Order: sequence, then structure tokens, then C-alpha cells
Amino acid sequence: MRTRIKLCGFQTEDTVRAATRAGADAIGFVFYPPSPRNVDVVRAGQLARCLGAWQTPVALFVNPQPELVQSVIAEIPNVLLQFHGDESPEFCESFQRPFMKAVRMKPGVDLIAESVKFYSAQAILVDSWSEAYGGTGHTFDWSLLPKAGELKQALVLSGGLDECNVAQAIAGLQPYGVDVSSGIESARGVKCIEKIEKFCMAVQKADAGLL
Repeated sequence: MRTRIKLCGFQTEDTVRAATRAGADAIGFVFYPPSPRNVDVVRAGQLARCLGAWQTPVALFVNPQPELVQSVIAEIPNVLLQFHGDESPEFCESFQRPFMKAVRMKPGVDLIAESVKFYSAQAILVDSWSEAYGGTGHTFDWSLLPKAGELKQALVLSGGLDECNVAQAIAGLQPYGVDVSSGIESARGVKCIEKIEKFCMAVQKADAGLL
């Protein structure tokens, strides 16, 4: 099995197209105004249309109003939802759409319990703990994670990944997928095509090594 690649926080057509050429499986758009990567719904729809036929647009929300989620679904019909805040399972399920649930990791967080709680999620995305809900650029203690296969869902690893450490993460944790935002930026919120290409290549080389 190869490691799936999700790149997140896009705002321009050229970087989205670069990500699709580099081999990204999913492209994330952030709908959270405090984030420097925030994008409005119409603009996200335009960017999503730059994706290839087998690439998935992902909408990242943090404790959103239902109306915002519905407007994104209407604009991007094939979108995968990602809830990155303190949403309840009932809220995540209410849109009757495939979704991922993000869990911010720190000592004391029981990821297996979170997996059971959000049993209907397609994947559990683990990220570094932050009051700002992600985008820190820092890794967390990977030893906090259960062994591969112990979760009910696919595990997507996030938090401080970049071209230099993603191979180590894949070799040690064997996640279903990896997710990166700040690790492919030249400045906060500014995507870098060269870093996008290098990150995707690092994942592909790590998979080749595992094979």
C-alpha cells in the first residue's frame, strides 16, 4: 500500500496545479477566518476545479456554523469534510457526507477512545496540539500514537511534517496518509511549488523503500 498525500491550505491556481502534477491525492481548502490560509467559498470552488479526476478536494472547518458547511458542499459537490475543532460526532454526521476528524495530540489524549467516538469517520487525522487548531509547523511525540491497525479508521499523520522528516514518519508509523501545510510554505500561508514537489517526492521515495 502506498502512502496517500494530502496537501492543505491552498489559495492560488498555480500551486494547486503544481500539487496535482506532483502526485497529491487530496488538496485541502481552509474555511477558518483566523487562519492565514482561509479562503472564501466561491474561490475554493474555482480552485477545486483545477484538480484532476481522481483527486479529492477537502474542506477544513473549525467549529463551523452548519450554513457554512452546506454552502461549501453546494459549491464543491465531491468535497470530503474535515472537522478540526471540537465538533461532536452528531454534528459531523449531520451533513451525511464522508468526513475526517482531526485530533490534536498531547499526553493524556486517548486516540483509541476518539476513534470509537467518531466511528463513522473515514479517517482520524492526528495533529500537534495547538489552541490555534493546527498549522503550527511543529511535530508531536509520535510515541503517543497506537500501533498501526489499532484504530477503527485510517490514520492520517499531520503536524510539522516536511520533506526532511516525512520518510522517517512513514517508516516508523506506516500511516494511511500524510498531511502537510506549513511544511510546503515559503512564508506563513504562502505555498512554495518547489517544496510541494520535494515533499511529494520524499513520500514516493519512502514508499519505494518500504517496497
